[in-house]
Parts: sequence; structure tokens; C-alpha cells
Amino acid sequence: MGGKRRNNEREAMEEYGDDVELDRKEKKKKMEKEKRREILPSMIKNKEKRSAVHAKLKHEKKVEKRKKLKARDAEEKRALELGEEPLPRKIPRTIENTRENDETVCKPDDEELFACNDADEFSSIIKRERTPKILITTSRFNSTRGPAFISELLEVIPNAHYYKRGTYDLKKIVEYAKKQDFTSLIVVHTKRREPDALLIIGLPDGPTAHFKLSRLVLRKDIKNHGNPTSHEPELVLTNFTTRLGHRTGRIIQSLFPQEPNFRGRRVVTFHNQRDYIFFRHHRYIFEAKESKTSDSKGKKRKDGKGEKISQQKVIARLQECGPRFTLKLRSLQHGTFDTKGGEYEWVHKPEMDTSRRRFFL
Repeated sequence: MGGKRRNNEREAMEEYGDDVELDRKEKKKKMEKEKRREILPSMIKNKEKRSAVHAKLKHEKKVEKRKKLKARDAEEKRALELGEEPLPRKIPRTIENTRENDETVCKPDDEELFACNDADEFSSIIKRERTPKILITTSRFNSTRGPAFISELLEVIPNAHYYKRGTYDLKKIVEYAKKQDFTSLIVVHTKRREPDALLIIGLPDGPTAHFKLSRLVLRKDIKNHGNPTSHEPELVLTNFTTRLGHRTGRIIQSLFPQEPNFRGRRVVTFHNQRDYIFFRHHRYIFEAKESKTSDSKGKKRKDGKGEKISQQKVIARLQECGPRFTLKLRSLQHGTFDTKGGEYEWVHKPEMDTSRRRFFL
């Protein structure tokens, strides 16, 4: 009798398991049918209906995202109230944090790098033994926007001087700049009436960096722009991680004096992201704003005379002074400018762009 009961129980369990599997399969089929029935905006031919469906889907996604963020914040708050550690936030996958491994990435304990820094061409400027003196000139065929860009560069870089190019050869200009104790030479190249390249030559022994210039926005085209003062600016260089990036950063650093005047509240930023160097020129401002105080019940406080009590709060904000542009390194050459016999440290070639996650700076 006991054996028959066990067999019956096994049969019943097997039948129940089969029913559960069938239910799962049916649910999957229903989900697939619903997905097929779901109409994508790209399937709709009418433009107005297509845009309406797209806007609706976008709004639904936004609402779902807000709900998830609210739920996450509530969980974090609850964990803090209970004295527990909140769950670590997920780090989103980006092209930057999934970049290909590079052996040339600088490390903080790299003694060889520090030794190279002490012996390179810019050590005397960065150690404040020499003050930077910059000569700025143009290509032979200048444009309408070129002089406006150079006049703003002269305001950005302290101790910079502009000389007209005329018909002089670049090698002769380099020799003249050496005799006049200039530390760097900047050539603004123009094409089709638009500045399209920057050539930075370190003096007297190089190196020469060639940058592609794009997305130039002058000060007059920036909304609510500020006017810079003559104070020496603070220099911010970010995300120059590899050996090549570090050398590029030092070339840029050698253009600016190493003793900023903080009274001027000027900041010059060169931010490297995906081998594009973004230039920004800001001035930070401190503003005092009045904020009305309230008690624990939410009622506004009043003094003995019945007037509302206000508290001053200092707020810091940035005001862009311009210009605004983007640089991309094309080549880095040993010594001063020499197209025929010069040796190149690094040259960008189209064959090098094998992956979106491969960066050189």
C-alpha cells in the first residue's frame, strides 16, 4: 500500500511540474505575441502619428527612469536611518572606462617619468627659472577671423607678442625668435578664411606640435560672456594620462607662467577627452544672495518688529570669457619646425584608428 501511495505522489508531482512548464511556455508565447503587436515609430508612415508615438514612448521611459531613481534614493535613505551601508551605485559603461589597455599610461610612482621631466626642454620654465615669452604669428594667407582669434589669444596667454608674418619663411622666424629670447612660437594657420590649425614650436630646441583646430567660437558669439583681466591665470590640465599625453600637456604648460594671480579669478582649462583637447577660458564669480530662514515647522521666522529675517548665502559660479575651441594632435616632431629632415616622435595616421576605444593621449 505504501509503495502505491508513493507512486501516486510521484505521478501527481510530475503532472504538476508539466503544468508549470506549460504555463511558462504559454506566458513566453504571449509575451512574444505582444512584442510583435507593439508598433514601433519607424513602422508608422504618417509623420505626425510617428512623432506622437515617439514622444509618448520617450515620456514613458522618462517616467520609469524617475521611478527607479526615487526607489533607489528611498532605499539609500532607509539604509542610512537603520545604520546600514547603502548598496554601491552601479558605474555606467562608457567609452572612457572601457578603453583599450595602454602600456604607456603614466603611474604616480614612475621614477623614469620624473627623471625625464627634470631633463626635458620645458623643465626650466616649469621650475620657474625662465619666464615664458611667446611669439604669435599667422600663415602667409591670413583670414578675416584670424586677427580676431589672435587678439583673444593675446589676452589669454600672458607675455605674448604678435608679429605680422609677411613673406618671411618660418625657419627665419624661428631664428629671429631664438635671438629675441622667445620660449615658444605659435603659428595660427588658416584655410578658407577660417583658422584650422595651430603649430606650437618650443624654443630653442623644440619640440614642434601640430594641432588641428576646430569648432572655434569667439568671445562676441558667446552669450553672457565676461571680459578677462590682465591677471595671470590658473592653468587646469585634465586627463592627459599616457606618455604622449603627458608630453603634450607639458608643451601647453610651458606657454603659461607658473605663478597664477588668484585675485584675477581667471581659469584656463585644457580638458582631454577621447584625444580631443577642449579649451575653455572662465572667470569665477562670488555672489551674495539672500535666503529667507524658516523654523522646523516650515514657518518663516520674524524679528521683534515683525519683519522677515533673511540670511546671506555666498554662491560661486563661472562666467565664460572666450574664446572656445577644440584641438586634436596630428604630429609631434623632434626639434624645431623642419618638414624635410625632421624626426617625428609621433604622427597620427588613419590606420591607427582601429577601435573607438583606442586613445593615445
